[in-house]
Amino acid sequence: MSAMRKALLGAALAAALVVGTGGGAGAAGPEAEADLAHHGHVSLWDGRLGVWLVSENHGPANVPEATVRLAFSEPMAGGQELPPACLWSSDRVVSCRTGALRAAGAVGELALDLRTAGRPDELTVDIRTVWRDGVTDRNPRNDRHRVLVLATGDPYVF
Repeated sequence: MSAMRKALLGAALAAALVVGTGGGAGAAGPEAEADLAHHGHVSLWDGRLGVWLVSENHGPANVPEATVRLAFSEPMAGGQELPPACLWSSDRVVSCRTGALRAAGAVGELALDLRTAGRPDELTVDIRTVWRDGVTDRNPRNDRHRVLVLATGDPYVF
């Protein structure tokens, strides 16, 4: 993703979410490196989808702000409210701010309780960091997940 696109995405999310910290202010710089990771679980039952996500930074640099995107293979029902740190990008995509991620620190759990447009027997959820405020991550394997979720109500861990 180009630096211009990252800047526009960051600015758009900041404006849409009324972020008071000033977008890229406090960025760690172009040489900074961190290791972001997302973990949690996803459940699907009776047309409902639950997503529980924890974002961590294994360091060495702090990340002033990051954005994680959750893309669903099935559309979600319209008119659903999201937590204040999140916004709808489409009926299949939610983008959420992580907040500042200190090196070797974690942030609170993000919980989404969504309704699907239909009653799918299964769906996939793609989870990935799409913006990290100018910080490099040379180990993106732990912040990108694709989870197949069956409509059993069981938690599928990533």
